[in-house]
Amino acid sequence: MSKPYLAYSRPEVRSWTEATDRELLLAVAADDEGAFGALMTRKTPPLMQLAYRMLGDREEARDVVQVTFLRVWSHRSKYDRRWSPNTWLYRIATNLAIDQLRSRRSRQRASEPMRLHLRRVADAGGRADLGRLGVKEVRGILEELAGELSERQRAVFLLREVEGLASPEVARILGCKSSTVRNHLFAARRVLRRE
Repeated sequence: MSKPYLAYSRPEVRSWTEATDRELLLAVAADDEGAFGALMTRKTPPLMQLAYRMLGDREEARDVVQVTFLRVWSHRSKYDRRWSPNTWLYRIATNLAIDQLRSRRSRQRASEPMRLHLRRVADAGGRADLGRLGVKEVRGILEELAGELSERQRAVFLLREVEGLASPEVARILGCKSSTVRNHLFAARRVLRRE
């Protein structure tokens, strides 16, 4: 006698903990929500780190990561198997962060006179002894300096120098040539040295 089928039984669910990123994305492309959940769990921390380093704001970084995963799900059938999963995910997140920076800059133009005044007041207060600066202050200085970079320069600098990605992968993420990556990196370093 065969076992009766239960109306409320659930199909067997695959465990995605051992799957590669590529396997997860291929399963997501095939509409597997479990794989999507596993991908989100695995990739949220590195994407948060990248977005935060680009934006300098945790809430904006969270928004970028959430929208990244919304885009991944809505464009899951467009995943190109020739790309590494990180390239595809970082490209989406980087483009969203660049859009956020551009939006922020347009909002800040209205408050530019006040910002310049506050900067002059801070500069007039004297220069701090760098040896006494804490990690928080150094991070603040670097974030301020990164604000002097264009969106593309900031993205290239963070992906190449902080995340440690190779220039060809950064080029694929940003949709440009490796020579363009090198040019942006050179310009970013020059601006940071000058500042």
